[in-house]
Amino acid sequence: MSVEINRDIDKFQESVVLGLTAKQLIDSVLSVLVGGAIVLISYKKVGLTVSAYIAIPVVAPIALSGFYSFNGMSFMQMMKKRIHFMFKVKPLIYRSTENVSELKDVALEMEAEKKKTEIGTEGKSTGTETDKKDSFEKSKKKMIKVLILSTAVVIAAIGIACGCKFL
Repeated sequence: MSVEINRDIDKFQESVVLGLTAKQLIDSVLSVLVGGAIVLISYKKVGLTVSAYIAIPVVAPIALSGFYSFNGMSFMQMMKKRIHFMFKVKPLIYRSTENVSELKDVALEMEAEKKKTEIGTEGKSTGTETDKKDSFEKSKKKMIKVLILSTAVVIAAIGIACGCKFL
């Protein structure tokens, strides 16, 4: 009799049914049930193809939460991190200091900032840093507008498809 043992114990998964773990089984059954319910509810109004397209964005995150993992994180943990980094993390600004003249310039700027703070005036960041922050904020606002617009377009397309079926 031979018993197979995984070389990496951390990657061992105990299967419940058909080689699926309990989490994978629950999420796959849940995604099939939710997708089937959406298709059955919207089938008579918009047709089979459109109802399947409506169900996919709802079912995909449910199915991915059971099967997808990245660097040891589940799908939901990864999406929370991604959303956090998209909206709440400030950009890092790299400033090259590869030659002696640039090092001297940086040292002079630091001395000037120290003098400003000693006098009592508030030290402000250089124009390039504020430009980068402003461009980051502009691109962030633009991304939010694009997300809202694309969501509105999808909702409008679904509404038009439903409206066409009623005519």
